[in-house]
Formats: sequence, structure tokens, C-alpha cells
Amino acid sequence: MTIPTATYRLQFRNGMTFDRAAALAPYWRRLGISHLYASPIFTAAPGSTHGYDVTNPNEIDPAIGGRDGFDRMVAALKNEGLGLILDIVPNHMAASLDNPWWYDVIKNGIHSPYARIFDIDWSRRLTLPFLGESFEHELQAGNISITADPITGKPAFAYHDSYYPIAPETREDRLPATSHSLNKTEIATLHDRQPYKLTSWRTARHNLSYRRFFEITGLVGVRVEDDAVFDATHQLILELVRSGAVDGLRIDHVDGLADPKAYLDRLRLKVGQDCYLLVEKILADGEHVPADWPVSGTTGYEFIAALSNVLVDSGKLEVLRGAYDAFCGQKTDLDGEVRAAKLLMINHNFEGEFSTLLQLAMTVAQKEGKDLSLSNLETALRELLVAFPVYRTYGTRERLCGEDEALLGAIADSGRVHLTAPGETALAFIISILKGSVCDAAAFLAGEFRVRFQQLTGPLMAKSIEDTLFFRQHMALALNEVGADPLPRPFALWRFHEAMADRLKRQPDGLSSTSTHDTKRGEDARARLSTLSEAPEIWAANVARWCDTNRTVIAELDDGPAPEPSVQWMLYQALAGVWPAEPGVPTGPELDALEARFLVYVEKSLREAKLRTNWGDNNDAYERAVLAYASHLFAPENSVFLKDFVHSIQPFVLAGLRNSLSQTIIKLTAPGVPDIYQGSESLDLSLVDPDNRRTPPFEQFHSRLEDSAAIDFSFEDEMRNGVTKQRVICRILELRRRHPDLFRTGSYEPLFEGSPSIVSYARTHSNQTVIVMVPRLGLQQLLGNEQIKANDLAMRDSLPASLRGVFTDVLSGSSYHAGEIESLPLIEHPFFVFYQQNTA
Repeated sequence: MTIPTATYRLQFRNGMTFDRAAALAPYWRRLGISHLYASPIFTAAPGSTHGYDVTNPNEIDPAIGGRDGFDRMVAALKNEGLGLILDIVPNHMAASLDNPWWYDVIKNGIHSPYARIFDIDWSRRLTLPFLGESFEHELQAGNISITADPITGKPAFAYHDSYYPIAPETREDRLPATSHSLNKTEIATLHDRQPYKLTSWRTARHNLSYRRFFEITGLVGVRVEDDAVFDATHQLILELVRSGAVDGLRIDHVDGLADPKAYLDRLRLKVGQDCYLLVEKILADGEHVPADWPVSGTTGYEFIAALSNVLVDSGKLEVLRGAYDAFCGQKTDLDGEVRAAKLLMINHNFEGEFSTLLQLAMTVAQKEGKDLSLSNLETALRELLVAFPVYRTYGTRERLCGEDEALLGAIADSGRVHLTAPGETALAFIISILKGSVCDAAAFLAGEFRVRFQQLTGPLMAKSIEDTLFFRQHMALALNEVGADPLPRPFALWRFHEAMADRLKRQPDGLSSTSTHDTKRGEDARARLSTLSEAPEIWAANVARWCDTNRTVIAELDDGPAPEPSVQWMLYQALAGVWPAEPGVPTGPELDALEARFLVYVEKSLREAKLRTNWGDNNDAYERAVLAYASHLFAPENSVFLKDFVHSIQPFVLAGLRNSLSQTIIKLTAPGVPDIYQGSESLDLSLVDPDNRRTPPFEQFHSRLEDSAAIDFSFEDEMRNGVTKQRVICRILELRRRHPDLFRTGSYEPLFEGSPSIVSYARTHSNQTVIVMVPRLGLQQLLGNEQIKANDLAMRDSLPASLRGVFTDVLSGSSYHAGEIESLPLIEHPFFVFYQQNTA
């Protein structure tokens, strides 16, 4: 197996095609990566902007160049010595009429040869929740008719631009091609004879007959645990790997699969031992990838979480929290907020999935002869789900492993807090189902319950925390990131060092990411916003002043002010994160473009919070008022605010740029395979998707990389436009490429631990050593705080005796003796990557 030295994540679509990627191969080679890491390339729903809504897993999407374009890109990559990693989607496909397999299932129901491809409950008609209102309502309104399908010419139920096929056994030979000869009663009767039922999207959350991805009804679950389904959906994937065109695979949403380990074992068997495998998997604090999974690691969200220990000033977080609570007028109860978000998901968004589990549990109880009420089972199941601290356990249909049993016991102890005695009895029974302690007659249903339960806990966690709580709690947006712990915790440099030592031990070949297509904001925006923790009083005073400046734009609605204080705090913080690093106020089209991006983000944030508006039931008056307030922040006539805002955030901007370089250098040198998300080789100040999926100005990046000028960390303009960051990446990746074993298996040893303003460690392998020294928590220095003394930025310890001799700084090219390293003036030149090869 070839382990990448560095990957580059590329999003296809949105203007990115195979031919354009092929032309960029020389740039990526010059940047220093070893592998392109591509988003899904298989045929997806028309107009797809991401490729995760696959309609044909055995065809390369013609919309981005098809097989011929793909082959040209692979040839171009190989010509530059680059490999290719593909993102694959085994968990789901598009529930779209453009998906030929799904279309056939709609048409033929359970008799379709593809009926077992999808995770469908065939005890009832297939629900198709794609109408605006109920079938009866839409029929009476004249929105549903019998019309010839423009593609097949066969009569179909026409609803706007969608044509749902009529099952052959229900289609009489003389059925008219249009509904002019049919009355509404006859159309309704014909609809009742179909293997499917057209329903409103509003009812999907409680009566869907198929497993969906998260709460997206347009993505239907695939039964990849079935060998025949695996083979049918992986034909092209396996061909590309076996042909040598593809070197590695990234498995999307592995937690959604019925049996992740069985899937991964089968995939490893099919692709062989030389294929690099990664899983998209969120790891909670202290959680690890199961040791028996045949993968190199995860896609790296836990690395982002570990970096918080470097960038966040834990000692001042409570001051920031106090300022936020005072501004909002109430104390934040995060435990309560987590519980409220999970209950919302269970009781509303995942109501159908929860009901299915509850009915399964009740049926098992009846087969077991247990005298348990549905009400007590419901309460116990709900509390168990609320108490779940990780994405899922990994039991099979037959049993849980001992480690998962122990975890389940601890979770049950937590869940009992909210239960009465009958509820505790019901909870104990549910635990017995999950553990497989049931009679033979109930074993099959217990296995089904276990699988469905494990497939629900992941989406429940993600939607509760990442897509609800993180859009409700705005104290420090930098902490609201995928994979982060939502509850308060201490941040400390020793925790980072501990995490890196563990990473070297457990997944040295997993990806280390700082931005992805799913992160809540770009890595440089996050690095900048982390500096708020260093000066909470200054930030709070800024927000109070800005709110006062813009107070006349707040709307007084029946349900309260819009925006309310917590949303105002969020708006100014989000704006500070996305604001361009260059000094001054942008003008004209640049400011207009920034405003347009920001307003899309604001709308999404309000709806994801699900407090005063949401995706399914918009509060138009509230949304208009908040968007008007946000738009006013960009108005040229609001120049007093704009000038104040830009001036006030400059220390945070500059400290953020230093943070950015520190986290970049750490990512490139710490254990793990560094991944560069498209565009983040320069400054990535993006917001949540779709903003973070815009195609970067690659040609500009390439042209400026050709200028091999020395890195000058005092040159502020190049810091602000991302040139410095790009050159740092190029220099360090060249070192990684020349010495892969040093960075893959080299030891990890923290250095200068007595110096709180410095992150330093050594990596050693055989006769090679690299020493990394970067700054942290430097905002007060930039603010000119006299309490920051020079010795706070100096090393307080000596290098170990083993680290002696002459080292070369990769970034500057200068040479230093060990003694000189120990006394470097870090205020003047704070970033160092020293390399030494001992030839003695």
C-alpha cells in the first residue's frame, strides 16, 4: 500500500470538470501533494452540486467529463507522479426519477429486480413524499393528471415536471394518454392500485416506508450489507481500483451502514491489501476507530478538535461565556440545550424512525411474554437515545461486542436519571434486546432492532449537535465544529500533545484535516475566531458598541425582537470570521459578493437553529427582519459601523493569521496525513456549505507559486493575501515527500512545555529529526499588552541531550546550532521547522 504524503481535496461540479483538473495536475505537483482526493464522480442527479445523490454508481458522470474525461485526468495525474483517492457513497442513492433503479422500483414495486437494492419496508406501499400537499389535495387542485411521459411515451401520473410511471399490471391497454377522459375519482382509484403512494413531503418524518440519509427524503438507503447489492453497486469502483487508476477510497458515512465492519472487510477483500482506505467517521473525545477495521483511519475531524487545545485560551473562556450570557440576558444551560436538541430530533425530525424502533421493541416484548406498556417502552427508548454520547455502537445482527456492551451499560446508567421504576424496567429490557438476550422466537426481530437502532444514533447525534445546537449557541463559533464536544471542557496544550501521541499510535496514516466540504467554516476563519477567547472583554465591548450603532434596524415583532441578542452576537462574530484579511472596507462588486454570501449563511443559520423558523415551516417575517439587519451591516450609508468594525477586528485578523500558519505547520508535521481542502492553501475564510464548495481561483494560485521568493513572516501583505501560507505548505510538503518515513512513523516528543506561548515538538526517525516551533495565544502581544513579557515568548527549557548539532530551518534556509534554537527571539521570527540528518 502506498500511503499518501499529503492529499488535496477537490470538489467536482460547480465548474470543476475532469479536463480542468487534468490541467491543474502540474500545480498540485508543485504544491507538494502526493494524491488528489476527489469528491464523488459517479453519475448523480441532474444539477447536483456535490455528487452524493448518486443515480448510477456504475457510470462516471457525463456532466463532469464522463469516462473519457476521467481517463484523461488520471493520465495527467500519473504524468505528474500523483495518485488518486475517490470518495464513494455506499450508504445511499438518489430517490430520484432520474435513478433508473429507483424508477424501476416505483414502476414495478416489490417485483422489480432492484427492489432489494434499497432499504424499503415492503409490508406497505412505497411512499413517495414529493408532493407539496396530500395526493387528494393536489388532485383536487388540478396539479395531478394522467399524461404521456415525454421520455417513455407511456401514460404516467404527471405532477408539475415529474412523471410517475403507472405499474404495468394496473395499466389497461386502452388507458388514455391524458387524463381528459378520466375523472378525478378514476385517477384516485388508479393511484390506489399502484405499488407506491404519492404523499406530501410534510408527512415524510412520520410515515416514510424507506430508510433515508439523515432526514433527506431525496436520498434512499442502500442495503449494501447484502452481497448481491454490494456487487451491483461496486462494479465500476472495483474496476477502477484493480486497473490502477484509483489508489484509495474514502467511504462516506460509514456509520449509516447496517454492519460497517462486515462492509469494510468485504471491500478490503475485493480491492486487495494495496488500496488505501479511509472512513468518514466522527470520533467523540476518547473514542477510537475500532481496531479490527481494515482501514488506515478517518478523514480527520478529530484532528480539528485536537487543534482547539492549541488555539483556544481556556483560562478566559468563562469570561467570554459570562459576557455572552450577560448580553443575551440569560445563563446558558448547555446540558439542557443538548437534551432539548436531541428531544426535538427524536420527537419531530426522526419521528418515523423512532416509531419503527418502538414498535419493534413492543413486538419483541410480546414474543418474550413481557408485561411492558408501550408508554414505558417509549419513554425508556427516548431516554436511551438522548443519553447516547457517541455516534453509534458496532454490534451485528447477532450480538454486541464486549466493549459496546460496557458502553451501553454506562449510557443506560445516565438514561435512568429521568425514569421512574417502570421506565427503568423497560430500559433494562431494551438493553437486553441490544445485547441479544432474547428467546429464539424473538431473535430475528431483536437483530432488526439492533441494526435500526445503530443506524439511527449517528444521524440523531449529527442533526442534534452539528445541525441544531451549533446554530443555537453562539458564545464562540470557533468551537462549533464538526466533531467537537458541545459541552464545556478545558483546553490545554498538554491535551494536544497527548492526542498527537495517541494519533501516532492508533492511526498514523489517517487524514489530518482542518477544512472539509462539511465543516461549519473555513480553517482560517476558525483560526481567527479562536482569538476571541484571548480578549473576551474587548470582543464583548465591540459587540455592544456595534449593536448600539445598528439598534434602529432591529424589528419589533410579535414574538420578540429580530434579530434577538444571541443572533446579533452570532452575526458580528460570523462577519468577523468571513471578512477579508486585507485592511480597509471592500467596495463595489467585492462588497456586494461578500454580502450575498453572508446572507445565504444567515438564512441557513436561522433555519438550522429551528427556534423561530425552520426549513419546513418558515417564519417569513422573522427571516426578512434578520436578513434586513444583516444586509444593513454592508450598506455604504452605514459607514460609521463599517469603519469601526474593520478597525476593531484588525488585531483579531492579525492574530488569526498567525494562528493560521501555526495550525498549518502543525498539520503538515504532526502525526497523520495532511489534507489540504481546495483553496485552503491560501486563506480559507469560507462559511458553511454551499459557501465552502465554491471553486477557488486555481490559476491565480498556480501563477503566484511560480514565484519562489523567500518566506518573510514580517511581510504583512503576503500574510494577508495567503501567499505566505501557500509557500509554507510548498516548503514543508517538499520535505515530507523527500522523507516520508520521518513523518509517517517518526517518534513524537513535546518540547519546551514550560513555555505557554509556544507549541514545539520533535519527530525523529532513524538518523533524521525535525523540530517544530510555532506561536500560540499571541493576541495580547499584538494588542501591545505590557503584561506580555519577552520571556513569555522564550523557551524556558533546554532541548534534550539527544537533539544536538546543526539544524536547517526549512522555511528560511538558515542553519542553527541547538544552543541557538534554545535562545531564539520568537517575537521577531516565530515560525520554525528545523531539519537535521545525522550522517555520523
